Amino acid sequence: AFVFWYYVREELDPAQPTWFRDVEVEVVNSSVLTRQGLTVSQLSQDTVDLYIEAPASIREALFRNRTELTVTVDVSRCVEGENKLSYNISWPESVNAENNNSVVIRERSPDVITVTVDKLYTQTFDVEFQLKGSVAKGYQAGTAVLSPETVTVSGSVDQVSQVAKVVAILEEEDLDERFAGDLPLTLLDGDGKELTDLEVTLDTESVYVVLPVVVVKEIPLTVNVIPGGGATEDDAQIKIEPRTITVSGAEEDLADLTEISLGSVDLSKILGTTSLTMNIALDPSLENVSGITSAVVTVSVEGLATRSIDVDNITPSSNIPSGYEVTFATQVKTVTVRGSQEALDALDASQIRIVADLSDIASVGTYPVPVKVYVDADGVGVVGEYSIVVNVSR
Repeated sequence: AFVFWYYVREELDPAQPTWFRDVEVEVVNSSVLTRQGLTVSQLSQDTVDLYIEAPASIREALFRNRTELTVTVDVSRCVEGENKLSYNISWPESVNAENNNSVVIRERSPDVITVTVDKLYTQTFDVEFQLKGSVAKGYQAGTAVLSPETVTVSGSVDQVSQVAKVVAILEEEDLDERFAGDLPLTLLDGDGKELTDLEVTLDTESVYVVLPVVVVKEIPLTVNVIPGGGATEDDAQIKIEPRTITVSGAEEDLADLTEISLGSVDLSKILGTTSLTMNIALDPSLENVSGITSAVVTVSVEGLATRSIDVDNITPSSNIPSGYEVTFATQVKTVTVRGSQEALDALDASQIRIVADLSDIASVGTYPVPVKVYVDADGVGVVGEYSIVVNVSR
């Protein structure tokens, strides 16, 4: 029995009809329509059924290579509207059925395919980037750069009008370094749902995306305290609001960054409690993630006393411009000094000197000029800035 079966199978190879269902329909020569400003908008059938009679060996080869069995519709001669076309069978490479008289197509269902052709419609979209993955803890994604930035979608009006967005989606998780690579384009409708069955073409199927991934770090804000007015940093209470800001940048740029200085606070200009608004300046290589561009610095000097003293020891500087004569309209100036109560009680007005800066005199008249106040005593300093009024003549 086995020998007889083998003889029938190998020597006689009997023919037998078999249905091959849901054979995929492929459109060919659509570029001819495109050059005419036309496009295929619809096929009456996406698949067809074929009743094929062939020897057992060919039937088995067809089943083994089922995905390679297709039918093609040549649309090169189509006109706008409906076109009823016959189709050709595209056999798998392993099946030479076209030159084999033993292969017969007994039935096709359907016999023809209706191809609907419409005017070609194009629309250009900006490509948007979406990160559906994540960045690692302590890192932040920067602004993605895409090339190209736009894509042209072509097809029938009905098909193209369904597209609301074209996006490039990155789904990698725990990114801790820059991403650079090609991402496929995805078409979305107005509700953000993916469109998977549109009969449209894109002038590019992917875009090259560069996504910076940077370190994120919280950095404290600080100020430099300049001693003055009898006070040192130990006498000052300083409050900075906000205390910190969040910045991002390359790992090497943030490695040694432990604080951000707002600048200097001169205690000689602080009497009581003073609030200063100071700008937050960053190196151009860093980004201010918090978006806060200034901080309020509140400075209070505590534990020291103040005293107001009338000073009449007013002298000019030695740099009076040639040809000018100066007299002092201000004969006595009240100066505020600060220090310990013991040092203030021991201070005499004769220990305070006022020196007028006359280097900028350039015209006659009566006007104020800045002065410097010197205290010839330990543990006491002058608070504030002062000026006196002078009479200038030639």
